[in-house]
Amino acid sequence: MHPKCILTIAGSDSGGGAGIQADLKTITVLGGYGLSVITALTAQNTKEVTGICAPDSGFVLKQLQTVLFDFPVAAAKTGMLFSSQIIEEVSQGLKDKEFPLVVDPVCVSGSGHKLLEEEAFQKLKEKILPLADLLTPNKLEAEILSGMKINGEEEVFLALEKLLVLGPEAILLKGGHFNNDAGAAPSGCPDEIVDWLAIKGKEPVPIKRSKVMTKNTHGTGCTLSAAIATFLGQGHDLLSAVQRARDYLQLALRANFDLGAGSGPVNHLAPLIKLKRKDKVIEQLIEVRKEILKRENFHLLIPEVRMNIGLALPWPENIRDVAAFEGRISHTSDGQVIIGWPAFGASSHMAKVVLAANRVNPEIHCAVNIRYTQQIVEAVEKAGFTMAWFDRQDEPGDLKEKEGSTLEWGTFTALSDHPHPEQVVAIADRGEAGKEPMIRIIGEDTKDVMEKLDRIIRILTL
Repeated sequence: MHPKCILTIAGSDSGGGAGIQADLKTITVLGGYGLSVITALTAQNTKEVTGICAPDSGFVLKQLQTVLFDFPVAAAKTGMLFSSQIIEEVSQGLKDKEFPLVVDPVCVSGSGHKLLEEEAFQKLKEKILPLADLLTPNKLEAEILSGMKINGEEEVFLALEKLLVLGPEAILLKGGHFNNDAGAAPSGCPDEIVDWLAIKGKEPVPIKRSKVMTKNTHGTGCTLSAAIATFLGQGHDLLSAVQRARDYLQLALRANFDLGAGSGPVNHLAPLIKLKRKDKVIEQLIEVRKEILKRENFHLLIPEVRMNIGLALPWPENIRDVAAFEGRISHTSDGQVIIGWPAFGASSHMAKVVLAANRVNPEIHCAVNIRYTQQIVEAVEKAGFTMAWFDRQDEPGDLKEKEGSTLEWGTFTALSDHPHPEQVVAIADRGEAGKEPMIRIIGEDTKDVMEKLDRIIRILTL
């Protein structure tokens, strides 16, 4: 089966992080076949746009007509359109389209350079917006197109109404440029980005994602709109396409490239890198299994509830990104270790520990739970390992009702509250009624964690 053909009509970014380059990377990674109509050449890097050269508008139309004549386009997006003449020709070329169109109303680059001529704003509103199945403005673009300032939640809703009147079937007002107290995030949570999806005839829907703390955000708008177009072309409904595209952008942001002296690009290849790493993670755990079975006295560290080792893929997002041993790690009465085989999703408990630790310290990808005794606590301290603690009694009541939430909350709390979370090796709690006290050893990978366990065992058996 052929991949769906997804068309991008946008400018070229010589830095490779935005525009046509970002769109084609996105479309390809998400399983589409990318087609392009280039509306402008830009000379730019991570710091600035130093020049723009636009082709004759008639040639832009010729590109578009040639592509549409021969390829079964399943969806399209527009980005930088630059001039009134180009907008006029593109609108003519798309007026009889039979596929969904995502319009990213690119006005200004991230470095502040204008990418749409002043006189072209009105033409964009008149000619392109009525063709849009989805319009994806950021705060500045929404303010320009709606003619109003947007500083609070009520203004967000009013701006969405004004933008829908201009003709698009739906609006995705992106929250990345809003201050959290300005209403784009109704919860006011400083760790959240909230985009608002407004579809004609329906109440606006918030699309919430955790805020990724990075300066490397070049190409986020292009990437998101291209991803939405790709998912629409693959048959997803609008809400599903937006949700999936937002998840893809979230991963690309977390895996960003720190290139250049300015704002670096997001990592469009992140899903493929994760997929490629899956076999490697399983191989590492199989090797760890062999090492554990060789170790003398390893059983001394295995708790009553048994042990497990979780190892995560790069940029882990959920428990499916963390592999562990099926059936956990236990031992017989004479100290013989019994261990299953590794699989992704085999331990939700250890996965939550790894995920929570990774949120605070992105270098952490591995964790193991070990027995809690005063002797082992002292061995951990003698090994020179920094410990962080949490008290199960402090866990919020609504979280206690969720299975496995204590480990996620406790790990995150212990690390976040520690003055030097990057130095923490062991996370411990003293248990509570019906819950065994426990120590978790964290590290960058299995080699790091096994070296720490070996050090603890040596001290225990001196």
